[in-house]
Amino acid sequence: MLSDKVKKATRTAYNNLAEAIPNFVRRKEQNYLIAEIAKTLSGSYDKERRIVVVQAGTGTGKSLAYALGALPLALAQGKKICISTATVALQEQLVNKDLPLLQRHSGLEFRYGLAKGRQRYVCLSKLELLAGEVPDNQQALWESKPADGDVALLKRLHTAYHEGKWDGEIDSVPEPVADHLWQQISSDKHSCNRQLPAHRHCPFHKSREKMDSWDVLIINHSLLMADLELGGGKILPDPDSMYYIMDEAHHLPQVARDFSAASARVKGSVESLGKLEKLAHKLARELASDKPAILASELSDDIAAQCEGLGQLQAFCDNNAFLFDNEDRRHRFAGGVLPAGLVTLAENLETASKAASKKLNKLQQMLMEAIKDGELKSHKAEPLVAELGFALQRQEAQLAAWQMLAKPVPDKGAPQARWVEKVDGKLDDFLFCASPIEIGFLLEEMLWSKAAGAALLSATLMAMGNFEHYRHQIGLRSNDGTRFINLPSPFDYQQNATLFLPKMKVEPTHDEFSETLNQMIPELLEEQTASLVLFTSYRQMESVAESLRRFKRLPVLVQGESPRQDLIREHKARIDAGKPSILMGTGSFSEGLDLPGDYLTNLIVTRLPFAVPTSPVDQAHAEYIKAKGGNPFLQLTVPDAAKKLVQACGRLLRNEQDYGRITILDRRLITKRYGSSLLDSLPPYRRHIEY
Repeated sequence: MLSDKVKKATRTAYNNLAEAIPNFVRRKEQNYLIAEIAKTLSGSYDKERRIVVVQAGTGTGKSLAYALGALPLALAQGKKICISTATVALQEQLVNKDLPLLQRHSGLEFRYGLAKGRQRYVCLSKLELLAGEVPDNQQALWESKPADGDVALLKRLHTAYHEGKWDGEIDSVPEPVADHLWQQISSDKHSCNRQLPAHRHCPFHKSREKMDSWDVLIINHSLLMADLELGGGKILPDPDSMYYIMDEAHHLPQVARDFSAASARVKGSVESLGKLEKLAHKLARELASDKPAILASELSDDIAAQCEGLGQLQAFCDNNAFLFDNEDRRHRFAGGVLPAGLVTLAENLETASKAASKKLNKLQQMLMEAIKDGELKSHKAEPLVAELGFALQRQEAQLAAWQMLAKPVPDKGAPQARWVEKVDGKLDDFLFCASPIEIGFLLEEMLWSKAAGAALLSATLMAMGNFEHYRHQIGLRSNDGTRFINLPSPFDYQQNATLFLPKMKVEPTHDEFSETLNQMIPELLEEQTASLVLFTSYRQMESVAESLRRFKRLPVLVQGESPRQDLIREHKARIDAGKPSILMGTGSFSEGLDLPGDYLTNLIVTRLPFAVPTSPVDQAHAEYIKAKGGNPFLQLTVPDAAKKLVQACGRLLRNEQDYGRITILDRRLITKRYGSSLLDSLPPYRRHIEY
């Protein structure tokens, strides 16, 4: 229950902010949200299930609401708050604006910081090793031969760090670093061991020292999943010591699903196993005792078993080349059911990989003990530690893939999506993949049942007027004590925005739809200063852009032609100069794009954002729904489109004073049975529909 002391602290903090912030608007929706979060997390509604799911409309002020709803309670109880987001933009807003404001004016005393995963930090030891001239005894550290300029770039980074011009984080790196190169120098849990002198002052370990003193941790959904996968409390504080705030919570199901997937290459795995065998015998020689030598010999047997299994996988792919004779060069196993021979191979590979991982971990322990006891000098130890870290990561990734592929298809519940695809590269290779299609049970097991409490918030959690689709996605039940709240926006939608559905010659499924867009969009842009046109197809967007430039001589800014921030900057500059501007984008411009006031008054949505299930995971999910007698289109595609449509239309009104018109060029909102449900899922804009 909420104590009087916490209630008073919350009220005082809110009033302090209201008095300190110019033009502060006291919103009843925000006050209600503060109270509901506080009461839920304190156990006022349910002592066992302290979870609330909130759809909070734009303009509710949810960042301030969840901070004030959770912080006084957490401080009083000695708990921490973990705010998890999906985008860097929101993290920056919290770190640079919202939390400093709260800290400065609320009267609450707290510390906060941005926590990042290991892979966001450089490992100084790896950087120093790879920034050298790459002598033979270090060549094994490179996944592949370094490209021209790679070593020179690493030398510049090394210098920048030691001159205090770089803090060792990828987000502040002084010049761009390719993903494959960053993976070579980033911190990892195996080789970046704090017990080793060379790693005690690494950027990652410095960041973790600061984190222990924070009352509020800001993270992203991927780091949350990384901690949960390890059992919770390994990267972040223990789940039962924290109140979790999931902002942009509509992204959580997808992030969780992607994080739980695994894959392994066939030829690539054989190549890495060859490196592993050489490393094991090199370790045995350096450690110079019987135990490491015996382990290395036994590890060779496990590696041979893996290579044999991989050879048989290669033979399967070669003998069934027709499986990859399609546009995607991919074969998905229907229902997640592998041929019996592949199941046996996956089981054998799982057994051999597991055995190899155990022996590799024992070798790592022996190496660490030898370093600790002074039996190995630093110049010999560090390359071995780094190389062994890479090997352990590769072996763990392979083991995860074989475990998922070997797992029996369940009699009840959703199967995995399983597929194999042909990939180009240095070697023509085959990639075996597995992914869960539903992850609700994982979130229940890893998070909801362990957390001290959780609040999940977004402007788009509901679909078709209810929470059912989202509730199922994240593994919450309607009767488990979880609270679900729909909090409308304080905006005056009727007064400030018009939803316009013009008469159209054809629907988007017709061959002439692109030509119809080329005819109608110029008319909708006439006498408009600030326009955003959203597409579901790059090809269609480029076609319309070319037509506008060639025949209408209109100034068009198109996604992909320049970095997103540059496009937005130019768009705003044109508006500020009193010139018209037309911004064009696809799905990624439908969310997180903030163009308040006069920067956007004319929004055009070319067609409903129905996702075509092209990914193997989406195809498997649709197949599973159909197998149960359901309708994948109505159960998956339409609810997903409803949320995306709300996000897209939400680009227009960002503040209470904003105004403008939203035009949707898709008559299926009128002609199809599901159309009325999609229309009703939108805010109550003033409607103008041509018949």
